[in-house]
Amino acid sequence: MKNFIYPCLTIRGKITEAAEFYTHTFGEGKIGVSNPYIVEIEMSGQKFMLLTDGPVNDPNPAISFMVMCETAEETEDIWHKLQEGGKVMMALDAYPWSPKYGWIEDKYGVSWQLYTGTKEDSAQKFCPTLMFTGDKAGQAETALRFYTSVFPNSEVQGVLKYAEGEGDRTDFVKHAQFKLNGTVMMAMDSSAEHGFGFNDGISLMVSCETQEEIDSYWTQLIANGGFEVACGWLTDQYGISWQIIPKSIGKLMSDPERGPHRMQVMMGMKKLIIKELEDA
Repeated sequence: MKNFIYPCLTIRGKITEAAEFYTHTFGEGKIGVSNPYIVEIEMSGQKFMLLTDGPVNDPNPAISFMVMCETAEETEDIWHKLQEGGKVMMALDAYPWSPKYGWIEDKYGVSWQLYTGTKEDSAQKFCPTLMFTGDKAGQAETALRFYTSVFPNSEVQGVLKYAEGEGDRTDFVKHAQFKLNGTVMMAMDSSAEHGFGFNDGISLMVSCETQEEIDSYWTQLIANGGFEVACGWLTDQYGISWQIIPKSIGKLMSDPERGPHRMQVMMGMKKLIIKELEDA
């Protein structure tokens, strides 16, 4: 399924502005569903949802997005656009892993790692990247193996540990890449004192065809210390927020007559029940 898993970014009160900014900054973009609460955008064939309210927290660099650029010129062009009102986290420069790389937080608080490489490095333009810090440092490999066991058509593609003298523990993950039902994601550990960790400012949305899928992912993701939140949201044992939703949610909520009542019904749910929403 295309866009089976995709990110949701909390951008308070500026989702329309942010949608236009991102589609202009990254190119190959278009704005889809739009209302006062959410805006969906598609960039290079990948879906993002922008949410104006709901989560308690704002985005932070614990979840960033690796952006695969094919030329230094493309990297520099995107970098200069993101710099407007943004904050540099790692300077745009040549590094051992890329001839032109930089890490930047944009004016909405969302972090992007710009990587110059080739199409062979990743067929996907934007790769959600999870940084395990604080009390979660050292759990990256365990987490990604857990996630690849939960979702179908998933695999661990590579795990690179820190070498001696590279600034962190040699049993920690320096870089890992994995797929969740075709969505390429990345992960790393960091024992540095960053002052942030995973929160609900950025969540991962899972679009499900059936109630059985919703039930399965919900049960597995809240196991071992995860917990239910509300309206299809949960937090897993590592602190990452997920939204487990039916693929039909947009159609159900956009019905001019029944949509408002369905929204009220959904507000009273934790795990979403498709039939109850359809019958509302």
